Amino acid sequence: MMKKYISTIFILLTIAGSSCKKGYLNLTDNPNVPSVASPNLLLSGALKTTADIVNGPDYAMYTCWVGYMSWSTGFQANLQLEEYQFTTSNYQSVWQDNYLNVSNYNALLGSTTEPNYQAIANIMMAYEFEALVDNYNNVPYTEALQGSKNLNPKYDTGQSIYLALMKQLDAAISMIQKAPASAANPQTADVMFGGVMQNWILFANTLKLRLALRESTSSATSGDYATLSAAVKATASLGYLTDAIPATVNPGYANIDADGGQQTPLERNWGVTQTGGAETDKSEYQANSYMAKFFGDNNDPRLVEVYSGSTTTDAATATGVQVGGLVTVQGGVPIVSTTFGYNLPPFGTIDGTPGAIIPSLVGPGVLQSPVQSAVIMSSAEALFLQAEGAAKGLIPGGAAAAATFYNAGIASSFEADAVPDADNAAATYAAQPAIAFPTAGALEAQVKAIITQKWAALAIYGSLEAFNENRRTGYPAVPTSIFPSANAPNQVARIFYPFLEYETNATNVAAEGSIDKFSSKIFWAK
Repeated sequence: MMKKYISTIFILLTIAGSSCKKGYLNLTDNPNVPSVASPNLLLSGALKTTADIVNGPDYAMYTCWVGYMSWSTGFQANLQLEEYQFTTSNYQSVWQDNYLNVSNYNALLGSTTEPNYQAIANIMMAYEFEALVDNYNNVPYTEALQGSKNLNPKYDTGQSIYLALMKQLDAAISMIQKAPASAANPQTADVMFGGVMQNWILFANTLKLRLALRESTSSATSGDYATLSAAVKATASLGYLTDAIPATVNPGYANIDADGGQQTPLERNWGVTQTGGAETDKSEYQANSYMAKFFGDNNDPRLVEVYSGSTTTDAATATGVQVGGLVTVQGGVPIVSTTFGYNLPPFGTIDGTPGAIIPSLVGPGVLQSPVQSAVIMSSAEALFLQAEGAAKGLIPGGAAAAATFYNAGIASSFEADAVPDADNAAATYAAQPAIAFPTAGALEAQVKAIITQKWAALAIYGSLEAFNENRRTGYPAVPTSIFPSANAPNQVARIFYPFLEYETNATNVAAEGSIDKFSSKIFWAK
């Protein structure tokens, strides 16, 4: 988080990293002083920052609101999180970090005329702007990034931005296709695809599919959906990300604490330091009983990969665990979880002695290595997008193809979470009547199955995307906080525009009206 917030995100004259503290591959410390950097450094740094945003602390609250994690019962209650008392002063880094990194990609765009670099910059700006819309709904787009030329940019509607992003992605795909053989290739500076431009086409095409599907469940956007779906169908033959080609970033992560930490961002957030000390969110969060119960009820071997086993001796034999705590045993491994909003440590009886039980944290299948690649879009997510796209006719194949993609998405998730004998385990799991894809069922039943399994696959790194899909479809039915006086009428609909936007761009943000955390929905939400 910035030690001192910038007066306004739109006075940026150049690029900036997500922290004022000099860090690993940060591009500059001062957003008000232009930096001179090569396109290669700009590209590597911006991609690394995207990975930090997606896999880091910015979206930690969504892990709770979507049923992945609970606030630690070893800490004082977090009222802004558990009682939904957040204000415009909370979660400001979501706005700040995303816009700062948009400026990174914009700087890349302005640093070279080479078509491959230009295409990548445009694809990643589309990725970042989609995230901004999905967090806030209407945001500055057409007048953003103009620096001192426009310190008070107007807000564009989320719907209009989605339409513009679809065109931007089409233009980027065309730019790659038309690039001459002599065009400069970023090669290793491209820390996502290693300069394989065909993979950038697949990624852009998958983003197009995601944009269209986001609007497919809202009758209010039916006209735009027709436009977006036509654009998806026009490039469906180009293909999408596959099980063999995910979108992941690795700039050379190392188990080193210097420069703000050089470990993969999941490790820097949910894991341990080079010397074994707990990172911040490892201490502040623990396993959520909603997801633990889902895994346990469905014989899902990801249970002991997404969550770590309790370190309490004989926790697997605990009886009389109080309401709010849950012990789920799989293969002799006890996963101890709590209901979100419950604030007493898990308590039960072991060998006749009552006492507290140490809760589970993020597990070994998620935190496999401090040098593992950081996910921008997993193969599982891409395959579940294709499953829904096939079910809805955006890509060929209908229900049969949807079933194939659905099963492939499950298998990809099992593999990514390091489930032993992943392919066979996934096939056994998917064959269960409660899990099997309803090929002959109604479209809504198919969508429910797809989104539920996507939710299971996105833990923990994909919390924003899981939260987006939950708000879009209502699946799964994640309960709200049980914290006393939370009294949530429904799940959180969105976070607020940041406080400093109200200070520095007051007229334009005020025109968005009063924002309600429970009823001010993103335009595509159910």
